[in-house]
Amino acid sequence: MEEYRAIARRIRDDGSVRILDWGCGHGQVSALLHELGMDVTAFDYRPGTHEGVQPMERYPGLHVHVSNDPRRLPFGDGSFDAVLSCGVLEHVEDPDASLEQIRRVLKPRGAFYVYKLPNRASYLEAIAKRAGLYYHGANEHDRVYTKSSALELLARHDFEIEEFRRMNVLPLTITGSAARRAASRIWAVNRALSMAPGINLFATNLELIARTR
Repeated sequence: MEEYRAIARRIRDDGSVRILDWGCGHGQVSALLHELGMDVTAFDYRPGTHEGVQPMERYPGLHVHVSNDPRRLPFGDGSFDAVLSCGVLEHVEDPDASLEQIRRVLKPRGAFYVYKLPNRASYLEAIAKRAGLYYHGANEHDRVYTKSSALELLARHDFEIEEFRRMNVLPLTITGSAARRAASRIWAVNRALSMAPGINLFATNLELIARTR
């Protein structure tokens, strides 16, 4: 949640108003964006469901647009100031088709925020794979990225990259009361390590902020 709060604050500080939370999952970031006063539209791909709008299970005051189409977005051209992909782009069936849809629904010079994109060089992913735990690449359509492959993918769809960074050297999924009490300190150390040249080459995630041309 410390990471999600940082993402929501960054988007708010950039001045975007209408936000699409693409692949919102349980809706944690959608809820945080809403709390910060932004007009957020939550969207999720759910196979076998009918397209429509329904209340979020964990945040009943908010609603989510659901679709069984893995590519098409049910929104008009230029509908949003920004689109957020938080742990989503690496799972989609057809990244090129999805990025064309994202570019379509963004306004000119609209922002595309890509967070939690798996880093091919991540030491934590390597440990998980060897330990028989879930790692990115284990499931169908999963992908991992290098800096060059991530930049090339977005540039191919006419996005202009404004920022790139490697993030999350420490594991952030530790559970328990002790972890909760130390969350802010763990997050601060994690951010510091993620800025350290050399060490951050092996971080878990890549982060990109891009704009439509």
